[in-house]
Amino acid sequence: MNWLIDFFGEPANWSGPDGIPTRLLQHVEFSLLAFAIAAITALPLGLWVGHTGRGAVLVVLSANAARALPTLGLLVLVVLLIGVGTIWPVLIPLIALAVPPILVNAYEGIRNADADLRDAAYGMGLRGRQVLFSALVPVALPLILLGLRLAAIQVVATATVAAYVGLGGLGRYIIDGLATKDYPSVFGGAVLVVLLALAVQFGFALLNRVVVSPGVRQVR
Repeated sequence: MNWLIDFFGEPANWSGPDGIPTRLLQHVEFSLLAFAIAAITALPLGLWVGHTGRGAVLVVLSANAARALPTLGLLVLVVLLIGVGTIWPVLIPLIALAVPPILVNAYEGIRNADADLRDAAYGMGLRGRQVLFSALVPVALPLILLGLRLAAIQVVATATVAAYVGLGGLGRYIIDGLATKDYPSVFGGAVLVVLLALAVQFGFALLNRVVVSPGVRQVR
């Protein structure tokens, strides 16, 4: 508790390029950009594979392989290949981390939709994309949002690796604090990452209440 008081009670930690607002904004920027790229890439693919059934085995195998990638090891590999000085050494591992839960949950959500619902949609004259977005996606939304939530939390928690390549974010407090044995900064940085992850969790819980039909929530 004293470390928290020392860290958050220090006026210098609330201003300047090393202040909490600046580091928090940098961390959110890294996380949001990586999450957006992963979602734009994985979500349409997961919906399409779940709807058509094509490439299902490839999706599962690739997602499992991506889960096995060590984030820090991938970061080092990307740095060796393209060097530092850009944001890509951080973005690539974070994107690789975020894609599997989004891809698999979107695929499973559509694939496990009630077959009678699918047949009824086709019986009403809907075709292809109309069946997917008008009938299947609303039912699969809880699982789709779960995948997005898991990906977002993992990205937020792992974006601290940006500090390893000299970039900013909340990881600077942890990495620099460990290097200088400034344990209040280490503890304070870790607490900020946890609070940000909890904020993401709360945001998705609220989004789930807003966009998911009450009937679907009750069934789930």
